[in-house]
Amino acid sequence: MHKLKNKWIFLTLNLLLTLLLFFFFAPQYSLKGIINTLFYIDFLYLMLFLIMYVMKGRFFDGVTFGFRRFRAVMSKNPDYLDDWQERAMPSEIINETFYAFIKFQAVSLLFIMVFLLGIYYL
Repeated sequence: MHKLKNKWIFLTLNLLLTLLLFFFFAPQYSLKGIINTLFYIDFLYLMLFLIMYVMKGRFFDGVTFGFRRFRAVMSKNPDYLDDWQERAMPSEIINETFYAFIKFQAVSLLFIMVFLLGIYYL
């Protein structure tokens, strides 16, 4: 229950941050300005979510393994204690809790932005 409460509190903080940025930096106060400010906040979450999604999907694991192997084979002074095969791959270092948190923030802010866009165009 604690994790569920934190993500809603953080969503509220993101919306308050959006309103603060809107009031301080908007050239004119309109719904379009709020939508634009919300887009900038949501864009950061969406990019972080997409990067984590690609890493979690094991996209970079093969490339990382290849570079580690190449470095171990081509090294002039090989370190026989270096366990390059045992090191964690990029997909294994993604924290599931943080991933779910970022996903929730990105999707929630996106839904709010789409809702506001629906109001704006109606």
